[in-house]
Amino acid sequence: NEYCNMLIGSVDSQSVIIASALREALAQDAVHLIKVVPNFSLIMGDLCNIDADSGCVDAQKRLQYLLCRFVEIISDSSSRPVVL
Repeated sequence: NEYCNMLIGSVDSQSVIIASALREALAQDAVHLIKVVPNFSLIMGDLCNIDADSGCVDAQKRLQYLLCRFVEIISDSSSRPVVL
């Protein structure tokens, strides 16, 4: 949540690139991350039309994969180090 707040509050080009990369890479799957990180919806925009429970048998593996993608996209798109 804090990282999403920081990303939204920043107006530099790096933040715009990261937000765009997240939207592009996660697209409809982002709705699952929004359940865990509510402020992520501020970056992703309106995903209300998407069924959050469709298409995946193992929710824990899906969430682990999406969290890994989230961190990977941020680290690939940012010139600043990622500290977890």
